[in-house]
Amino acid sequence: MQVQSVVSPITAGSNTQTGKIVYIDNLKVMLTVLVVLHHTFITYGGPGSWYYTEKTTHVAVLIPMTLFVATNQSFFMGFFFFISAYFTESSFHKKRAARFTVDRLKRLGIPLIFYSFILSPVLSYLVYRFALGHDISYIDYLHGFHPWIDFGVLWFVAALLLFSLLYVGIMLLFKRNKPSQLGKLPSVYTIVLFALTLALGSYLVRSVFPVGWVLKPVGFQLGHFVQYIALFALGIVASRGQWLQIVSYKMGKGFAAMVAFMIVVLFPVIYYIKIVTNSPLETFNGDGHWQSLMYACWEQFTGIFIIVALLGIARQKWNSQSAFMKNMSRATFAVYIFHPLVLISLSMLFRPWNADPAIKLLFVAPLAVIGSFALGSLLVRIPGVKAII
Repeated sequence: MQVQSVVSPITAGSNTQTGKIVYIDNLKVMLTVLVVLHHTFITYGGPGSWYYTEKTTHVAVLIPMTLFVATNQSFFMGFFFFISAYFTESSFHKKRAARFTVDRLKRLGIPLIFYSFILSPVLSYLVYRFALGHDISYIDYLHGFHPWIDFGVLWFVAALLLFSLLYVGIMLLFKRNKPSQLGKLPSVYTIVLFALTLALGSYLVRSVFPVGWVLKPVGFQLGHFVQYIALFALGIVASRGQWLQIVSYKMGKGFAAMVAFMIVVLFPVIYYIKIVTNSPLETFNGDGHWQSLMYACWEQFTGIFIIVALLGIARQKWNSQSAFMKNMSRATFAVYIFHPLVLISLSMLFRPWNADPAIKLLFVAPLAVIGSFALGSLLVRIPGVKAII
C-alpha cells in the first residue's frame, strides 16, 4: 500500500511508486506469516496461550518450538508498531488531525468491534462444540456467551489505536509542522544501549506484571509493552529522519551475525542454566527473579538486532515486488484479523487424527498460512470491506 493511500495498521505505508521502501511491504508479508506460524506453534506445543491447544510432550521438538516462539516474540509485534508509527507521521501531516483521527477510528475501530462481537463468539464456539464436545447450536451457545468485549489477536489494533490517539494529542499540543528530512542513523553503540534500556525496563515492569499477565478485556500483556511503546516512539523519530531510506546493508549484515550469536550460542546457554538450576519456566516471566532479568536481556537484544538486520538486508536484497507479493501485502491486515478462524478450523479438522501434535503441526502450519492468505485475498476484494481493511 502506498504512502498516499489510507493507512491501515499492518499494511501501512511503503512507497511502491518511488521504489525506495518497497521492501517494507515484503517484510510485512513475512511478519504476517510469522504471526500465523507463531499461533500454530503455540497450538501444538510452543509456550503461550491460544483458543485451542494440543501440546506435544516430546522434548526434542519442544526445544526448537520454544526457540521459534521466543524469537518471534522478541521482535515481530514490536516491529509492527515501529512500521506503523513510521508511516503515521506522514499520514498525519497529509490529512491533518481531524481527518487522521476519523480515519484511524474507522480503520482500527470497526475491525475491533467486528472481532469482539462477531468473530470472537464464532471462534469460541468452534472450540466449545468440536474440542470440548458440547453438542449445541450456535444460537444456543450465544445465549450463555458472556465475554463480549474480547479483542483477541486484535489487542495490537487496540493498542495501535490508543497510541495513534495519544500521538494526535501530542502533535496538537506541541504543534509540530517541521517536514521530515534525511537524518543520520543511530550508531551500533546507541542501538545496543537502546536494547539494554528496553531489557531493564521490561524486567522492572515484569516484576509487577509478569509475562502472561493480561489486562482484561483489551488483552494487553503489559510485560511486553515497554518494547511496544518504545518502538512506536522510535518509529516516529525514524520517520522524521527517513531512516528506512538510508539503513545500510553493511549494518544489516553486522546485526545478522549478532542475531546468530544470540540464537545459536546464548539461547542454549540460557536453556542449560534453566536445566542445571532446575528453574521453572515462570521464573523467566517476571516477579523479580534473576532468571527474568537474564531472559529480558536476551529477548530485547535479540529482537532489536533482528529488526536492524532485517531492515538493512531487505532494503538491499528485497526492494522489488512481484504482482504476487503485492497481492500478498494487500491482504496482510485481513490475514491478521481472520487467521484465527482458519487456524482453529484446521485444528478442529485435524483433532481426531491419532498422531502426535508435532506431526499435526507439519500439516496445519502450511495450510494455515495458505488458507489465511487465500481468505484474506478474497476479503479485500469485497466492496466495503476493502475500504476498511
